Amino acid sequence: MTLRARLLKPFGRRQASEVDARRVAPGTLILFLAPALLVYAGFTLYPVLRTFYNSVHTMRPHGVVEYVGLANFSALVGVDPVFWKAVGNTAIFTIVATIADVLGGLLLALCLFSRPPFAKLLRVVWFTPVLMSYVVVGIVWVWIYDYDWGLANLVLRSIGLGAFEQSWLGDPRTALWSVMATHIWKWLGFNMIIFLAALSALPGEVLGAAELDNCGWLAKLVYIVIPMLRPTIVNLLVLSFVGKMMIFDLIWIMTGGGPLWSTETVSTYVYKRAFDWNTFDLGYPSAIAVLWFIIILAFVMLMTRLLRQRDKLEF
Repeated sequence: MTLRARLLKPFGRRQASEVDARRVAPGTLILFLAPALLVYAGFTLYPVLRTFYNSVHTMRPHGVVEYVGLANFSALVGVDPVFWKAVGNTAIFTIVATIADVLGGLLLALCLFSRPPFAKLLRVVWFTPVLMSYVVVGIVWVWIYDYDWGLANLVLRSIGLGAFEQSWLGDPRTALWSVMATHIWKWLGFNMIIFLAALSALPGEVLGAAELDNCGWLAKLVYIVIPMLRPTIVNLLVLSFVGKMMIFDLIWIMTGGGPLWSTETVSTYVYKRAFDWNTFDLGYPSAIAVLWFIIILAFVMLMTRLLRQRDKLEF
């Protein structure tokens, strides 16, 4: 007798059939799914479809709509230097910060996995920034980077390196890297916790066999631990890549895209063209959003294809 039959036996045949009918009734499923589907359609599906519609129109105030086809995309790609500056900044931010986030999180997790002194305290300290909002993180680091009384310059002065003082967020040469350091500081703890969970789930007999064979820690890391962590690494790379391609909050709070477009990203540029420049046209920023969505989707598919596990590990 199957498990399902055993569970339904006390109800009798009639009651069991009624239970089956209730389980598969489509009306019940629709009733329970309808609120979630309505919320999803209203707050996710409709805005996405509306953005695609706006991207091929000129959207003026008072309901003035004019179909322009691909004119917005042509102007965006061909005659908009600010857009290409934003793309370059976003590309640098995404590539450097993604690698630093994932690699740094792995290194921190390996440190904690070796059970050093005060491991629990270090785990809390390194994970705490993840729990802080972008607003709090941005304001705190704006204070740290302040030229006159910020902690960064105070430390440089105190150790005799006052010649390296910078207006960290006011100099176009250092602004993007300063914001990037803040972003990495915030998200290192998240990657650390994910890697720590993955390391704890590794089969102990495999690691034990490596130790019995006198496998060095570097060889064990490169040939055993990293291959078994490959799915986790790929997932974190994709998540980090998508998040940084859409970075907005921290940039807007700390620099607003300045100085001289040095920290302008695609997301901040979309916001400015839609609400901050008084151009009164939602079509052009919608075209930027659509084009960037297609680029992100293409890169995610490419990364997933290139980094996927081709040979299944058996252990």
